[in-house]
Amino acid sequence: MNIAVLALQGAFIEHERMLSALGVTATELRRKSDLKTPFDGLIIPGGESTVQGKLLRELELLDPIRRRIENGLPVFGTCAGLLLLAKAIRNDNRSYLATMDIVAVRNAYGRQLGSFYHEGSFRGLGRLPMTFIRAPYIDSVSDGVEILAECGGKIVAARQGNQLVTAFHPELNRDLSVHAYFADMVRAHQAVRC
Repeated sequence: MNIAVLALQGAFIEHERMLSALGVTATELRRKSDLKTPFDGLIIPGGESTVQGKLLRELELLDPIRRRIENGLPVFGTCAGLLLLAKAIRNDNRSYLATMDIVAVRNAYGRQLGSFYHEGSFRGLGRLPMTFIRAPYIDSVSDGVEILAECGGKIVAARQGNQLVTAFHPELNRDLSVHAYFADMVRAHQAVRC
């Protein structure tokens, strides 16, 4: 199994370390030519969603990645990655990949000083460490979107088919559960394709 990590900006190295700890090969996706390397899943890291969105467009990655996701490629977006996947962002008129039927709120907990740590329940995985850094949350979901975790009454993790998002950064803690969950999604997708 080879999982690509979007390596334009943000916490991509931390995701690569989590995958390595699980024995999963990681490939950095930086330019359009990197799409020629076969990969089975994609992680879109936290960082600055506006910067990542701008770079995706400039590097001509936005449409090819969107098509792959629409065709079933498993994808996992954390924080900014959640915003890139959201069909709508309530406090921002921009949209990016827009493949997941969720409405998100940018910087929902405030700026950098509003960052915090929480231990919360994640459906099917139990209690997990959750680090929020200038985090969004999910304001609403459509039918077919499964809510996986909440914090303070706000949705902070969800899944729709082969798309997984978290408002928090599982890559910044030692717990591998969320990355293992995504790797299982990728394996299940591989099994269906065979």
